Amino acid sequence: MNRKELKEKYGKVRVPCEWKNTDIFSILMTTFLGSGMSPKAPGTMGSLAAAVVSFPLAVWAKSFNGFAIETPLGNFNYNPFFLLAGLFVFFAAIPFVNKAMRDTKTEDPGWIVIDEVCGIFLTYAFVDINKLVQYPILLLIGFGLFRFFDILKPLGIHRFEKFPKGWGVMADDLLGGIYAGILMIFISMAF
Repeated sequence: MNRKELKEKYGKVRVPCEWKNTDIFSILMTTFLGSGMSPKAPGTMGSLAAAVVSFPLAVWAKSFNGFAIETPLGNFNYNPFFLLAGLFVFFAAIPFVNKAMRDTKTEDPGWIVIDEVCGIFLTYAFVDINKLVQYPILLLIGFGLFRFFDILKPLGIHRFEKFPKGWGVMADDLLGGIYAGILMIFISMAF
């Protein structure tokens, strides 16, 4: 995104408490239990909340058997938990995002952060869960990479925002999470 597009998207005047115009379940879902209600950097707060929640989820998912993939660089133990969780959040959130935007008469407001949760989960989808648990610094690295792709929207990510309604809100973060996840494959190999 260029500077003008960044200013248009993030320089909007925020209407305080506009989320109050929808139902409580949509609020809880779209704000990821309130993390998107931060007056400053709600997307970062939502991403951070998702990264924090990812650690206990990784510990829990570690108890399920994944499978090994042989690569030229060695064996890769893969557990599809975060991939399935990210895709579930993507499809489950779209009706709630659509309802929240319709009720509040807004278009991609900052307080909707469930898209960041989807992106964070997809960022960790390509990392061995054992490594995520053993080296929690990978959670922080993934958080930083995802925020880079989510804020700057390089490599065509910004085009996904043009999809209609909730699809556009969710799709750009889905792609940003995939890009960050691909980089995480190589970064996690160093651990």
